[in-house]
Amino acid sequence: MGIFVGALAQILDSSKTEAQVFTIETHTALPQKTPIRLQEYGVGIFKSLATKSALKKVLKKKQITVDGSLASTATWITGGERIVLTRPESETQQKKLVFPVHVLYEDDYLAVIHKPAGILVSGNRFKTIANALLQNLEYSPLKDKCKPQPVHRLDFATTGALLVGKTRSSIRLLNKLFENKEVTKTYYAVTIGNMPANGAINQPIDDKPATSLFQICETVASTRFDQLNLVELKPLTGRRHQLRKHLSGMGNPILGDRDYTPEALLLKGKGMYLHAYSLKFQHPFTNQDLLIKDELPEGFTKLFKDHIPLF
Repeated sequence: MGIFVGALAQILDSSKTEAQVFTIETHTALPQKTPIRLQEYGVGIFKSLATKSALKKVLKKKQITVDGSLASTATWITGGERIVLTRPESETQQKKLVFPVHVLYEDDYLAVIHKPAGILVSGNRFKTIANALLQNLEYSPLKDKCKPQPVHRLDFATTGALLVGKTRSSIRLLNKLFENKEVTKTYYAVTIGNMPANGAINQPIDDKPATSLFQICETVASTRFDQLNLVELKPLTGRRHQLRKHLSGMGNPILGDRDYTPEALLLKGKGMYLHAYSLKFQHPFTNQDLLIKDELPEGFTKLFKDHIPLF
């Protein structure tokens, strides 16, 4: 026994104890009417895991146990289970990103911010909107507050309104709003060439149904492009690059879109003219109908000086 204690003391002195190496969070599962998979139930139950993608990552790394057994995405929760998250301290300590963002709306539950062009919403890079939110939003006073997390995505070159959750319950409910198509998104784009005044594009993307509504608001003549159009867009589905692919597919690519514009028509050095103009949804806690707008960037207004977006 004395040898064991001495060896343990030596290990603690040299490694400064494993308690300093790992962070641990625990949660007791709430009763469920029907069993639910951990990958669904576990979103937001831990402060450091506010999104489904973050939860899946730690499950893959075998950092969660349920009643003492390693958990996976196939683990079922019925209620009463002790769920434990164990993570290396190095994974939870991050530098602060100094990157000011404009806040369009904020309360204790959620926020809407302006995403500028040239930055990822989230990902493995240090410079992302997700890493900049803590320095730009007010701390929520609510008990289930967590690190603010974007609940949808905008492309690297796209500007506009981005919805953010500030509590674990808010993130879950906002994700549900998107899943149930209860968030109305309105975009504006500048497109190239002659196109119909309005219509619906029903072109599958990655073999999945995809629908986008469009309406021309204004056109201007262009020496290089023949015609440029200011187009209001309403995606009814949320496929990756949906608006960009749909417009390019009908022969009217978005001005400055490097991925879906023929080389001869590519505008270089000016960015992509796609802007997430507004988000309309019912607040999941106050039931208030919210319509948050992010006005058109200067590049749009220079091309179309007389146009004011109307709903």
